[in-house]
Amino acid sequence: MPLVALSLGSNLGDRFETLETARTRLESLPDTKLSVFSSYYETEPVGGPEQGMFLNATALLETSIKPEPLLKMLQDIENAAGRKRLVHWGPRTLDIDMLIYGDVRMESDTLTLPHPHMNQRRFVLVPLVEIAPNLVHPSSGLTARELLAKCMDQSDVILWSP
Repeated sequence: MPLVALSLGSNLGDRFETLETARTRLESLPDTKLSVFSSYYETEPVGGPEQGMFLNATALLETSIKPEPLLKMLQDIENAAGRKRLVHWGPRTLDIDMLIYGDVRMESDTLTLPHPHMNQRRFVLVPLVEIAPNLVHPSSGLTARELLAKCMDQSDVILWSP
């Protein structure tokens, strides 16, 4: 089964509870195993309007679900958490991004793999390096650790505990 890397974030409501609920829902996806879930990191928002701090994490799944149906399931988890898509890169109760799906490279109206901005975001790379430092980016051939070392983003990513 392909290994899928996800990034999760929340900056509205009870961020921790939202991410914990998302984690539980990931564990219950059919034909899927949640392999590992990172620590939580408090991060400043990147891009978009002024907004509150995020709580971020990453996860690795093994799944036989194809990328676009998996995306729909992830969006269902977001919607169950009260996600409203009102402002691009605006505040949100829950955001789940598919970063890497095995070695798949694709671009459709709904999904681009690997995620086109993951190598520019410390809030993605720091927790990803925690759980999968040697995960290889299918397009660049670089590991998560190498991507973090080259990342120009200098925003704070601070280990957080409840």
